[in-house]
Amino acid sequence: MWRQIGPAFRIMVVFTILTGLIYPGVITGLARVLFPNQADGSLINLNGQVVGSSLVGQNFSKPQYFQPRPSAAGNGYDASASLGSNYGPTSQKLIDRVKASVGQFRKDNPDYTGPIPADAVTASASGLDPDISPASAAAQADRIAKARHASVEQVQQLIAEYTEGRTLGLFGDPHVNVLRLNLALDQRFP
Repeated sequence: MWRQIGPAFRIMVVFTILTGLIYPGVITGLARVLFPNQADGSLINLNGQVVGSSLVGQNFSKPQYFQPRPSAAGNGYDASASLGSNYGPTSQKLIDRVKASVGQFRKDNPDYTGPIPADAVTASASGLDPDISPASAAAQADRIAKARHASVEQVQQLIAEYTEGRTLGLFGDPHVNVLRLNLALDQRFP
């Protein structure tokens, strides 16, 4: 019996060291060398202080800031409770939540009369989406311009500057990182 268990135990130890220690260590080392910003969490620094990550959404509720997508993660943008609502399209809870989000959007952006972009009233799958669509940003431009005492054209120009295209020209949709856009607002229109 020990003749059979011994080799199996040694193989388990070798592969545990190989796949549990050596491989992750090599991959982490390569990532830190080749992609240092991403390997450290894509943190955004302002005046030497970390203000957030470009990969995790944050709640901005003041009228002078662009607001992100609604969050279903815990008490709103709680990374330890990352999850979507998982409501189906016929769920009354989803319908009620979207109606409430539409009402809040209209209240926050009374000058906007166009159709509300879907991402402005629906949560993402993780509840932590850091990006909004350019249409969602444009829908908030009037409110931001008034609060910042800037022209709508200046705010729209800033949105255009911070709009990122599709990844590799193929994947995803154009998007705007809310944290980066709000930091740019603070710099240009304090």
